[in-house]
Amino acid sequence: MTGMTERIFIYMSNPRRRTSLDGGGIGDKIEDIKEWVSDHAKIVMPIVLLVCVLITVLVAVNANKKAAEEVEAQIAGIEGEDAAEDSQGNALENAEEELPELELELNAYPAVNTLMSDYYAAMAAGDVGIIESMNAYVDDKEKIRIQEMSKYVDSYQELDVYTKLGPVEGSYLVYVYSKVKFTEYDKLVPGMKAFYVCTDENGNCYINGGETNSVVTNYIRDISLQDDMVDLNNKAVAEYNELLESDDELKAFLADLSNRIDISVGEILAKAEEEAQAAQEEQAAVTAQEAAAEEGGDVQENIVKKVRATDVVNVRSSDSETADKLGKAQVGDEFTLLEERGNGWSKISFEGQDAFIKSEFLEVVLEEVVVQEGEAAQEEEAAQDNNTASPEEEVADNQAETSNSQSTASVADSTGQTVTVVENVNVRKSASESGEKLGLAYIGEKLEVIMKQADGWTRVKYNGQTGYVKSDYVE
Repeated sequence: MTGMTERIFIYMSNPRRRTSLDGGGIGDKIEDIKEWVSDHAKIVMPIVLLVCVLITVLVAVNANKKAAEEVEAQIAGIEGEDAAEDSQGNALENAEEELPELELELNAYPAVNTLMSDYYAAMAAGDVGIIESMNAYVDDKEKIRIQEMSKYVDSYQELDVYTKLGPVEGSYLVYVYSKVKFTEYDKLVPGMKAFYVCTDENGNCYINGGETNSVVTNYIRDISLQDDMVDLNNKAVAEYNELLESDDELKAFLADLSNRIDISVGEILAKAEEEAQAAQEEQAAVTAQEAAAEEGGDVQENIVKKVRATDVVNVRSSDSETADKLGKAQVGDEFTLLEERGNGWSKISFEGQDAFIKSEFLEVVLEEVVVQEGEAAQEEEAAQDNNTASPEEEVADNQAETSNSQSTASVADSTGQTVTVVENVNVRKSASESGEKLGLAYIGEKLEVIMKQADGWTRVKYNGQTGYVKSDYVE
């Protein structure tokens, strides 16, 4: 069913009282033409129930806006044509007022026949892609209706293509008589549909199902009221009515089919509308979030972690075993964790600067949420993005640190005990001979022990500070 060429009317007790299942348009004008025919007693319309577009005899022909302008140009003689073309346009305009009896031809144009055959095959298959290639003026609702209708159609048979020449060169008024085979009904059901067919610049025929203008409408009106067209219309309607009146099963089937298709189309359209609405709302939410972020007033929550060294481990300037050594972390030393990287390293704050330790020698002892707003959050995020390093494996240092880790379990916590200095020894700020010197412990001096470490150093309290002495010089 294609645009205006596929209107469905329900005829009740009065054959001229109808309910349209589609919107108004040129189809209404064509129906008025049929009523005029009835008023003048050219045909007698029985009381029938027409519920399927395949059965309804229509002459609903559309012309797209471009074609309409071309028709007006040819008939009215405008668009800058020369005097000869103006004369020809005036002649066509006069022909519109007194249209001659044009011959009604049957299967006379192979190109038109092929177009109609392909069109009906695509209708039966529900292939809206092919239909669109023949008629670009098919809206989404009509595409759905075509696909739903095809579920109940087996094929269109016995196509007879009647033509009359159209208002411009290469155009035709086409009336296709067919019989449809439904999947749920055994008999063939007759019907007739009308099309406005034009020829493009490459010589290919196509269905012109776009917008219309008064020139084309009036032309079709006059053609439709010619005696041979009235007779063809009457023949198709009478054949259908005879079948309908003699078969209650067909009446019930068509009524049910119309209802099923209307329900299916409505449900699909409703679902599509819901999905479109949901997509719009989702996009609106994303846009709002982006706008809020651009304003700089966004709030960012950061989780700050405190970590503790589980062993004596090197502290380096970057996440690489070849990086400069900044010092050593002692067992129990705590640091602020700045970043835990996927290459096995952790970035920490060490003596007022950024440093790196192997993650396996750290444990989390505290987590807290810190809220940052506006530019502060953005600056921190940018700073983190700029910190990049390639992952490398620890070799010699890692082996030494792993060895220390394995031996740590055998060293007891000596907090509260004291040791005696057996030889004058330097007390240093870190467990390293290059560590800062805090003072000198003399022979016989007693020092409170914090921990004896596996690396040969003892952590002690010295003059209110934490210091380190070589374990060989205390007992």
